[in-house]
Amino acid sequence: MDPQQRFVRNIAAGMLAGEWSRAGLRDAIRRATGREYRWASPLVTRLLAAHIEPPSSIALLDVLVRDTTFAGVLARLAGARTAGDRYPRRTLFAVPGEAIPPAPTWNADLPRWDTEHDCADALGVALPQLLWLADPTGRNPYRRDETLRTYRARWVLKPRGGARLLEVPKPLLRRTQRRLVDLLLNRVAPHPAAHGFRAGRSAVTNAAEHCGRAAVLRFDLTDFFSSIVAGRTFGLFRNLGYPEPVVRLLGALCTTRLPRAVWDVRPHPTADGSDYPAWVRVNTRHLPQGAPTSPALANLIAYRLDRRLARLAAACGATYTRYADDLTFSGGPGLLRAARGLARRVALIAAEEGFRVNRGKSRAYGRGTRQTVTGIVTNVRPNVTRAEFDLLKAILTNCTRHGPAGQNRAQVPDFRAHLAGRVAHVAGVNSVRGRKLWELFDRIVWPVDESSSMIDLKDS
Repeated sequence: MDPQQRFVRNIAAGMLAGEWSRAGLRDAIRRATGREYRWASPLVTRLLAAHIEPPSSIALLDVLVRDTTFAGVLARLAGARTAGDRYPRRTLFAVPGEAIPPAPTWNADLPRWDTEHDCADALGVALPQLLWLADPTGRNPYRRDETLRTYRARWVLKPRGGARLLEVPKPLLRRTQRRLVDLLLNRVAPHPAAHGFRAGRSAVTNAAEHCGRAAVLRFDLTDFFSSIVAGRTFGLFRNLGYPEPVVRLLGALCTTRLPRAVWDVRPHPTADGSDYPAWVRVNTRHLPQGAPTSPALANLIAYRLDRRLARLAAACGATYTRYADDLTFSGGPGLLRAARGLARRVALIAAEEGFRVNRGKSRAYGRGTRQTVTGIVTNVRPNVTRAEFDLLKAILTNCTRHGPAGQNRAQVPDFRAHLAGRVAHVAGVNSVRGRKLWELFDRIVWPVDESSSMIDLKDS
């Protein structure tokens, strides 16, 4: 990448990493270039006039390249002799995720699929049926009858506000996607820093990497799955060596678009249109949260992000891990002092790789505070919070004394399985506390209809 390409990419990444306002964009240009420029304010004015909300990284790069005044700036900065000597617009930047695809390592025994028929035979469905499931023409969003769609979409309210969109494939598509995961995606290794959605890895192994550290920094990626568009999945399958027809079929099989009717019934819509960028993301073919292929694909597509952030952490003498959309750095006291600068670098790298850091969820913890990583306390060793343990212990104690029926205040359908799952989580993090809770759990007298279907989670 030549200096002019890097100059434009740094400016675009800085803009997307910061606040989309006049002051925020000017600060982004100053941080990305290292100095103040007179052309910065007019450029910011033109951007805000054309885009109320921040565009995608690719769209912003294209806007900058097409801006004739900015092209003249690039020509002058490059030392061009005349104002007409400008750099070719189409070669100023490389599209993230396509021109520079991720580079994970994979086994040599990946299945060989030369045609669409090979894919259909391997996945166990007829080719016409596979094409209907993959929906390469994008008919799904326009089906008024939900029974003809291949996904069931629903909104789930978050405990702290907002809503999460779940797009769950219907049974035949789900089985086909799971077979694709087994045959292909599980044979490609993600970056070692990735702990989510991997066999032998969990939230506990992710948190264990950051125990006993003087400083812990946490960052969160916004709309992790929906920000991964179909083009990036095409780039991954192409990078694995498959021909273009197979690439298009597999990419379509793993992505979808949200129907407008589902978006219109979203909870708590905004009146000022500030959620329009979210609509653009879900209305573009993207990885659906709820499909069995999405976690594995997201890990592989984020390979370059993990590699760059791991190198950044190594340069700071820190440790880096990622659990889905949660990024965590930990290290010595110097890391806490460098937190502000590291946060800017993380946001810039994430923007360059097609993701966006949620600045409102960034956290920095020193040794004197309670350090939590993926909901697990890491000050000394992996542990649950005292409040969580005490609350669960109180519920179990009341169940033993007064019966479980009166403690099911949230009207959970299978209260026994719900409690067993919470106890199993605590036991997986802290075995000593887990044994205490299991002892209380075993003393509960359950109704006959519930205890007859009991599953012993302690031995599973």
